[in-house]
Amino acid sequence: MKIAVIGGGAAGCFCAIGVKRRRPDADVTLFEAGPRLLAKVAVTGGGRCNLTNSFRDVALDGLEPGLMRLEEVYPRGTQLMRRALRVLSPADTQRWFEAEGVRLVTQEDQCVFPASQDAMQIVRTLERGLREAGVRVRCGARVARIAALEEGGFEVLRFAQDDSCFDRVVVTVGGSSQERLRQLLPEGIEVTPCVPSLFTLKIADEGLRTLMGTVVEQAALSLAGTKFRAEGTLLLTDWGVSGPATLRLSSYAARHLAENGCGGTLLINWLDVSEAAAREWIAASGERNARKQVAGTPPAGITLRLWHHLLRRAGLREDLRWAEMGGKGAARLAATLCADAYPLAGRARFKEEFVTCGGVSLGSLDINTLEAKRFPGLYFAGEALDVDAVTGGFNLQAAWSTAAVVAAHISSNR
Repeated sequence: MKIAVIGGGAAGCFCAIGVKRRRPDADVTLFEAGPRLLAKVAVTGGGRCNLTNSFRDVALDGLEPGLMRLEEVYPRGTQLMRRALRVLSPADTQRWFEAEGVRLVTQEDQCVFPASQDAMQIVRTLERGLREAGVRVRCGARVARIAALEEGGFEVLRFAQDDSCFDRVVVTVGGSSQERLRQLLPEGIEVTPCVPSLFTLKIADEGLRTLMGTVVEQAALSLAGTKFRAEGTLLLTDWGVSGPATLRLSSYAARHLAENGCGGTLLINWLDVSEAAAREWIAASGERNARKQVAGTPPAGITLRLWHHLLRRAGLREDLRWAEMGGKGAARLAATLCADAYPLAGRARFKEEFVTCGGVSLGSLDINTLEAKRFPGLYFAGEALDVDAVTGGFNLQAAWSTAAVVAAHISSNR
């Protein structure tokens, strides 16, 4: 059996190794358009490679109190990932790399890294796996087109670059252009438009931008007029907002933001509490600190610099004492704490991450095998799929798991 794997990223390499180890008799060729394999893996996680997450804080099936729902981790492709994670779980992924000699460490936030803190160790491990398994690797080999042949009931697929024929083809490329995927694939496979899904947000407000470097450990962000909401750590930057809360919101609202030119109004709940709870805190602070200045007694988790900014946003004097607050002042302060509004001024790329949403529509595939419904023998994994996740190692886990699904199915078929 001749198998072509198109795309030398995480999913492509992992799938090629998986197929060849299961079927040593198979002829597996890996095609990569660029000059080297695993270029994105080499820079992911700031060059440290956050290769998975422990999923300790995620409910893989159903709902569990205190845990994130899988939908919050994979805003697109949840059902597919629920199945794929049963084939290769995060624990399986860690065991796989440890068996290859990679010692791993799990951070407090449950992100898993190589103990070496060097992404190149992961690159070298996968490259060694390809060599030892006997996978043929062709770099600088851009595939122009995949054409289904009439003979063999679409089970033999041709890629146009050197007119070679294969019994099975696995596509793992994607990410930047739905047009590129449409040109590559046979007609009849639906491709969902690709748009950025992990990015920071630009805010032009000068007062906020002067707070560069300020961190709020637990905030909530939302887009006015929508249901998109995200919680977590918020980082203020010289261009706007970043941090896990921002990246999650950009992921959840990726299509909405793309359709609206990344415009709209960002609402920041600085304390991640209800307005009623904020009013209770204000009332209690007034009772405890009646003679003290409001500016000198910020809520827990809010720095003095940020607190002064918020008081100005609420229209309150910095020399105001709590006893002078009054009902209207308390109402303005509560509203500012819970729904501080800033017009968006666009998006910014998140470090060296290249995550997008979009790709081959899951409706075109058998969700259990990731094989094209109309073209038996044509499979998809990794970035080619309309599956993406929030930051924290979840996107690479999707690459490993979907690649494992394809490898297992191809290897079980003669």
